[in-house]
Amino acid sequence: MEFKNIVLEIKEKVGMVKMNRPKAMNALNTETLQELDKAFTHLGESDQVKVIIITGEGKAFVAGADIAEMKDMSGDQAGEFSKSGQKVFDLIAKTEKPVIAAVNGFALGGGCELALACDIRIASDKAKLGQPEVNLGVIPGFGGTQRLSRLVGMAKAKEMIFTGDMVDAQTALSIGLVNQVVPADQLMDVCMEMANKIASKGPVAVKLAKKVINDGIETCLEEGSAYETRDFAECFATGEAKEGMSAFLEKRKPNW
Repeated sequence: MEFKNIVLEIKEKVGMVKMNRPKAMNALNTETLQELDKAFTHLGESDQVKVIIITGEGKAFVAGADIAEMKDMSGDQAGEFSKSGQKVFDLIAKTEKPVIAAVNGFALGGGCELALACDIRIASDKAKLGQPEVNLGVIPGFGGTQRLSRLVGMAKAKEMIFTGDMVDAQTALSIGLVNQVVPADQLMDVCMEMANKIASKGPVAVKLAKKVINDGIETCLEEGSAYETRDFAECFATGEAKEGMSAFLEKRKPNW
Protein backbone atom coordinates (compact mmCIF):
# COMPACT_ATOMS: atom_id res chain seq x y z
CA MET A 1 0.00 0.00 0.00
CA GLU A 2 1.64 3.22 -1.22
CA PHE A 3 1.18 6.65 0.34
CA LYS A 4 2.53 10.13 -0.37
CA ASN A 5 2.62 11.57 3.16
CA ILE A 6 3.02 8.56 5.42
CA VAL A 7 5.00 5.32 5.44
CA LEU A 8 3.24 2.08 6.40
CA GLU A 9 5.12 -1.08 7.39
CA ILE A 10 4.23 -4.30 9.17
CA LYS A 11 6.97 -5.88 11.28
CA GLU A 12 5.85 -9.30 12.51
CA LYS A 13 2.72 -8.46 14.53
CA VAL A 14 3.30 -4.69 14.74
CA GLY A 15 1.95 -2.14 12.28
CA MET A 16 4.23 0.91 11.91
CA VAL A 17 2.85 4.25 10.68
CA LYS A 18 5.37 7.03 10.14
CA MET A 19 4.29 10.59 9.33
CA ASN A 20 6.48 11.55 6.40
CA ARG A 21 6.22 15.26 5.56
CA PRO A 22 9.42 16.36 7.33
CA LYS A 23 9.77 19.60 5.34
CA ALA A 24 6.31 20.60 6.61
CA MET A 25 7.06 19.23 10.12
CA ASN A 26 4.55 16.47 9.30
CA ALA A 27 1.67 18.95 9.34
CA LEU A 28 -1.79 17.47 8.82
CA ASN A 29 -3.49 18.51 5.60
CA THR A 30 -6.61 16.96 4.10
CA GLU A 31 -4.60 14.52 1.99
CA THR A 32 -2.62 13.28 5.00
CA LEU A 33 -5.78 12.80 7.05
CA GLN A 34 -7.23 10.72 4.21
CA GLU A 35 -4.08 8.59 4.13
CA LEU A 36 -4.22 8.06 7.90
CA ASP A 37 -7.83 6.96 7.54
CA LYS A 38 -6.87 4.44 4.87
CA ALA A 39 -3.81 3.17 6.79
CA PHE A 40 -5.64 2.64 10.09
CA THR A 41 -8.60 1.02 8.36
CA HIS A 42 -6.18 -1.43 6.72
CA LEU A 43 -4.28 -2.14 9.94
CA GLY A 44 -7.49 -2.52 11.90
CA GLU A 45 -8.72 -5.18 9.47
CA SER A 46 -5.40 -7.05 9.20
CA ASP A 47 -5.30 -10.37 11.05
CA GLN A 48 -1.50 -10.13 11.06
CA VAL A 49 -1.35 -6.92 13.09
CA LYS A 50 -1.86 -7.00 16.86
CA VAL A 51 -0.46 -3.58 17.88
CA ILE A 52 0.11 -0.31 16.01
CA ILE A 53 2.87 2.29 16.53
CA ILE A 54 2.69 5.79 15.04
CA THR A 55 5.64 8.19 14.92
CA GLY A 56 7.07 11.02 12.83
CA GLU A 57 10.00 11.50 10.47
CA GLY A 58 12.47 14.26 11.35
CA LYS A 59 12.17 16.72 14.22
CA ALA A 60 8.40 16.51 14.64
CA PHE A 61 5.84 13.90 15.53
CA VAL A 62 3.26 16.22 13.99
CA ALA A 63 3.68 19.97 14.40
CA GLY A 64 -0.02 20.66 13.86
CA ALA A 65 -2.66 21.01 11.20
CA ASP A 66 -1.52 22.60 7.94
CA ILE A 67 -1.87 26.37 8.49
CA ALA A 68 -1.36 27.14 4.81
CA GLU A 69 -4.41 25.02 3.97
CA MET A 70 -6.54 26.47 6.79
CA LYS A 71 -5.75 30.16 6.40
CA ASP A 72 -8.45 31.06 3.89
CA MET A 73 -11.15 28.61 4.99
CA SER A 74 -14.69 29.85 5.51
CA GLY A 75 -16.52 28.90 8.68
CA ASP A 76 -18.31 26.08 6.87
CA GLN A 77 -15.06 24.77 5.37
CA ALA A 78 -13.36 24.92 8.77
CA GLY A 79 -16.24 22.95 10.29
CA GLU A 80 -15.86 20.23 7.66
CA PHE A 81 -12.08 20.15 8.22
CA SER A 82 -12.67 19.73 11.97
CA LYS A 83 -15.16 16.91 11.35
CA SER A 84 -12.73 15.13 9.02
CA GLY A 85 -9.91 15.26 11.59
CA GLN A 86 -12.20 14.10 14.39
CA LYS A 87 -13.44 11.22 12.21
CA VAL A 88 -9.90 9.95 11.60
CA PHE A 89 -8.82 10.36 15.23
CA ASP A 90 -11.99 8.59 16.41
CA LEU A 91 -11.08 5.74 14.08
CA ILE A 92 -7.64 5.54 15.71
CA ALA A 93 -9.08 5.74 19.23
CA LYS A 94 -11.69 3.05 18.52
CA THR A 95 -9.44 0.68 16.58
CA GLU A 96 -9.63 -2.68 18.37
CA LYS A 97 -5.85 -2.91 18.48
CA PRO A 98 -3.74 -0.93 20.97
CA VAL A 99 -2.07 2.12 19.42
CA ILE A 100 1.22 3.48 20.78
CA ALA A 101 2.32 7.03 19.93
CA ALA A 102 6.11 7.24 19.72
CA VAL A 103 6.34 11.01 20.24
CA ASN A 104 9.73 11.76 18.72
CA GLY A 105 9.58 15.57 18.66
CA PHE A 106 7.05 18.38 18.41
CA ALA A 107 3.46 17.21 18.99
CA LEU A 108 1.54 20.46 18.74
CA GLY A 109 -2.07 21.27 17.91
CA GLY A 110 -3.30 18.47 15.66
CA GLY A 111 -0.16 16.52 16.54
CA CYS A 112 -0.97 16.59 20.24
CA GLU A 113 -4.54 15.62 19.36
CA LEU A 114 -3.23 12.69 17.30
CA ALA A 115 -1.17 11.51 20.27
CA LEU A 116 -4.21 11.92 22.53
CA ALA A 117 -6.20 9.59 20.26
CA CYS A 118 -3.65 6.83 20.88
CA ASP A 119 -3.84 4.46 23.84
CA ILE A 120 -0.28 4.89 25.11
CA ARG A 121 2.15 7.78 24.59
CA ILE A 122 5.89 7.26 24.94
CA ALA A 123 7.90 10.43 24.48
CA SER A 124 11.46 11.15 23.52
CA ASP A 125 13.26 13.36 26.02
CA LYS A 126 13.36 15.92 23.19
CA ALA A 127 9.58 15.97 22.69
CA LYS A 128 7.41 19.00 23.28
CA LEU A 129 3.63 18.86 23.41
CA GLY A 130 0.91 21.48 23.42
CA GLN A 131 -2.28 22.96 22.05
CA PRO A 132 -1.15 26.39 20.80
CA GLU A 133 -4.21 27.10 18.61
CA VAL A 134 -5.20 30.29 20.47
CA ASN A 135 -1.99 31.85 19.13
CA LEU A 136 -3.67 31.59 15.70
CA GLY A 137 -7.06 32.80 16.87
CA VAL A 138 -8.69 29.34 16.88
CA ILE A 139 -9.34 26.49 19.30
CA PRO A 140 -8.35 22.82 19.00
CA GLY A 141 -10.57 21.23 16.37
CA PHE A 142 -9.55 17.57 16.21
CA GLY A 143 -10.78 16.56 19.68
CA GLY A 144 -8.20 18.33 21.84
CA THR A 145 -10.65 20.20 24.07
CA GLN A 146 -12.27 16.88 24.95
CA ARG A 147 -9.48 14.31 25.10
CA LEU A 148 -6.92 16.54 26.84
CA SER A 149 -9.28 17.43 29.69
CA ARG A 150 -10.24 13.77 30.13
CA LEU A 151 -6.59 12.77 30.31
CA VAL A 152 -4.93 15.49 32.43
CA GLY A 153 -7.97 17.06 34.12
CA MET A 154 -9.96 20.16 33.30
CA ALA A 155 -7.77 22.67 35.14
CA LYS A 156 -4.49 21.67 33.47
CA ALA A 157 -6.18 21.32 30.07
CA LYS A 158 -7.61 24.83 30.37
CA GLU A 159 -4.19 26.19 31.31
CA MET A 160 -2.54 24.56 28.29
CA ILE A 161 -5.28 25.55 25.85
CA PHE A 162 -5.83 29.10 27.14
CA THR A 163 -2.10 29.97 27.22
CA GLY A 164 -1.05 27.95 24.20
CA ASP A 165 2.14 27.05 26.08
CA MET A 166 4.13 23.95 25.17
CA VAL A 167 5.25 21.49 27.84
CA ASP A 168 8.46 19.50 27.73
CA ALA A 169 8.49 15.72 27.99
CA GLN A 170 9.13 15.58 31.75
CA THR A 171 6.30 18.01 32.45
CA ALA A 172 4.05 15.97 30.17
CA LEU A 173 4.96 12.89 32.21
CA SER A 174 4.23 14.64 35.51
CA ILE A 175 0.70 15.63 34.44
CA GLY A 176 -0.13 12.25 32.91
CA LEU A 177 -0.03 13.40 29.30
CA VAL A 178 2.57 10.74 28.42
CA ASN A 179 3.25 7.33 29.95
CA GLN A 180 7.04 7.31 29.73
CA VAL A 181 9.97 9.53 28.72
CA VAL A 182 13.00 7.82 27.20
CA PRO A 183 16.24 8.97 25.54
CA ALA A 184 15.64 9.92 21.92
CA ASP A 185 17.89 7.17 20.55
CA GLN A 186 15.96 4.52 22.50
CA LEU A 187 12.43 5.64 21.63
CA MET A 188 11.60 3.17 18.88
CA ASP A 189 13.28 0.25 20.66
CA VAL A 190 11.21 0.93 23.80
CA CYS A 191 8.01 1.26 21.77
CA MET A 192 8.71 -1.96 19.86
CA GLU A 193 9.48 -3.80 23.09
CA MET A 194 6.15 -2.70 24.57
CA ALA A 195 4.29 -3.48 21.33
CA ASN A 196 5.76 -6.98 21.19
CA LYS A 197 4.90 -7.57 24.85
CA ILE A 198 1.27 -6.54 24.25
CA ALA A 199 1.16 -8.63 21.04
CA SER A 200 2.16 -11.73 23.06
CA LYS A 201 -0.92 -11.49 25.30
CA GLY A 202 -4.37 -12.89 24.69
CA PRO A 203 -5.64 -10.97 21.63
CA VAL A 204 -9.31 -11.16 22.58
CA ALA A 205 -8.50 -10.08 26.14
CA VAL A 206 -6.47 -7.08 24.96
CA LYS A 207 -9.17 -6.06 22.46
CA LEU A 208 -11.93 -6.30 25.05
CA ALA A 209 -9.88 -4.53 27.74
CA LYS A 210 -9.43 -1.55 25.41
CA LYS A 211 -13.13 -1.50 24.55
CA VAL A 212 -14.31 -1.72 28.16
CA ILE A 213 -11.93 1.00 29.35
CA ASN A 214 -12.92 3.34 26.50
CA ASP A 215 -16.65 2.71 26.89
CA GLY A 216 -16.63 2.71 30.67
CA ILE A 217 -14.85 6.06 31.06
CA GLU A 218 -17.81 7.73 29.36
CA THR A 219 -20.41 6.34 31.78
CA CYS A 220 -21.06 5.73 35.47
CA LEU A 221 -19.25 3.11 37.57
CA GLU A 222 -22.26 0.79 37.72
CA GLU A 223 -22.72 0.72 33.95
CA GLY A 224 -18.98 0.44 33.33
CA SER A 225 -18.78 -2.51 35.72
CA ALA A 226 -21.60 -4.19 33.80
CA TYR A 227 -19.54 -3.80 30.61
CA GLU A 228 -16.62 -5.42 32.44
CA THR A 229 -18.70 -8.41 33.54
CA ARG A 230 -20.07 -8.86 30.01
CA ASP A 231 -16.63 -8.94 28.41
CA PHE A 232 -14.98 -10.91 31.23
CA ALA A 233 -17.50 -13.62 30.38
CA GLU A 234 -16.78 -13.15 26.66
CA CYS A 235 -13.13 -14.12 27.25
CA PHE A 236 -14.36 -17.50 28.51
CA ALA A 237 -16.97 -17.88 25.77
CA THR A 238 -14.33 -17.49 23.06
CA GLY A 239 -12.12 -20.20 24.57
CA GLU A 240 -9.19 -17.82 25.05
CA ALA A 241 -9.42 -17.94 28.85
CA LYS A 242 -9.33 -21.74 28.84
CA GLU A 243 -6.18 -21.77 26.70
CA GLY A 244 -4.46 -19.10 28.79
CA MET A 245 -5.22 -20.82 32.08
CA SER A 246 -4.33 -24.27 30.76
CA ALA A 247 -0.98 -22.94 29.54
CA PHE A 248 -0.33 -21.40 32.96
CA LEU A 249 -1.08 -24.64 34.79
CA GLU A 250 0.95 -26.69 32.29
CA LYS A 251 3.86 -24.24 32.48
CA ARG A 252 3.94 -23.55 28.73
CA LYS A 253 3.37 -20.61 26.45
CA PRO A 254 -0.26 -20.17 25.37
CA ASN A 255 -1.17 -20.92 21.78
CA TRP A 256 -3.30 -17.93 20.85
